[in-house]
Amino acid sequence: MIGFYDYTVILTYASLLSACAGIVVSLAGPGHPYIGTFFLLFCGLCDAFDGKVARRKTDRTDAERAFGIQIDSLSDLVAFGVLPVAIGVAMLRWSPVMYAIGTNAGKAVFLIVEFILIAVLILYALAALIRLAYFNVTEEERQKSETGARKYYTGMPVTTVSLIFPFIQLLQYIIPADVTMMYFATAVFCAVAFLVKVQIRKPGIRGILIMVAIGAVEFALMLVGKLLK
Repeated sequence: MIGFYDYTVILTYASLLSACAGIVVSLAGPGHPYIGTFFLLFCGLCDAFDGKVARRKTDRTDAERAFGIQIDSLSDLVAFGVLPVAIGVAMLRWSPVMYAIGTNAGKAVFLIVEFILIAVLILYALAALIRLAYFNVTEEERQKSETGARKYYTGMPVTTVSLIFPFIQLLQYIIPADVTMMYFATAVFCAVAFLVKVQIRKPGIRGILIMVAIGAVEFALMLVGKLLK
């Protein structure tokens, strides 16, 4: 069987499975964006430690290292590129704002607005793809001259959205207004941030643990909000 199946890739595979499940759940029936967000948070948790786990295996071959880089980016594209798109589509299905536009402004205006918002999601996914491909290319070049893990990223890592989009979803339980348009505005911001040529320091273990803690808080608050709603 082709591929590698040792412990260094378990978290990456788990992230992809979670992302696929989140896409299916988000788009099932009338749409379940908030449930899909739980899967997005889990993808973020897996990504936080997959690199650390992989580097513990010091005797990895060049093929294993290259394979790890490729599947990590491919998994990230699904988890942090496609899954947020599915969540956004699900939000459109039940959005009170979209319902009001369709009711008050007419079908033509509704279709135009829907087309624009879907285009935003498509461009977001494209930006995530470009960001990940750029990372792969630069990482291959870096490893030819450097050893160890990189210290800086160029552009905002796509994995950051595993904390950003759940925060937007959390606002729905705090403010009475529909946050759907805010979600799409955030998608525009993230797409631009992916591609901006700015150096961002890679977080160390302390930074990773802080982000994991933030994700755990978001998960807990969303679960409480979902149960009480």
